[in-house]
Amino acid sequence: MSPSPVLPDERLAAGAARLATAHRGHFGAETVRVVTDSYERLAVTAPVTTHLVVLAERLDALARIEGAPGSGLPRVLFVCSRNAGRSQFAAALLAHRAKGHVPVSSAGTHPAAAVEPVVAQVLTEAGVPSAEAAFPKPLFDEVVQAADIVITMGCGDACPVVPGRRYLYWPVADPEGAVRTIRDAIDAHISELLDSLPSTAC
Repeated sequence: MSPSPVLPDERLAAGAARLATAHRGHFGAETVRVVTDSYERLAVTAPVTTHLVVLAERLDALARIEGAPGSGLPRVLFVCSRNAGRSQFAAALLAHRAKGHVPVSSAGTHPAAAVEPVVAQVLTEAGVPSAEAAFPKPLFDEVVQAADIVITMGCGDACPVVPGRRYLYWPVADPEGAVRTIRDAIDAHISELLDSLPSTAC
């Protein structure tokens, strides 16, 4: 394994400062050390190392765990092994169909280096925008604890179980061949999930 790239101290400090400002009143500066820990874990596999999107997501999860206001909507986490196909499809489809009313995230137990290129293409064909900056993310404990619903797709025993969460298993094959069929199967599950959520969330 090649050594992790090093983020310049000043950039890391600036990112931490921005996150600390965004979460002022909820966390002290010490808590924002999660920025460094998150970066080091991401840098092992992620080809893009200059953004801090996932770090903000991790702090948002901590805020929810600690009872910060503004976190009443059901939060859904999709987990698969590589976070390069199925969970990316699911997160994009739910975010699109819920029109931003349901906080959505995804992660992998063994994240790949990049999202499969066909994912964005097949989502676009279905009229679903996919984030150009989407990338596989490691499965942080805080993100699991903050989720109301954890949906697993092929991560087996590596998927964590946190008491009190609603767990669903979607038996969807890894999108190696019939990608559009996989997308449509996930979309059918998304319809069932949306029907099960409070009407105020959809």
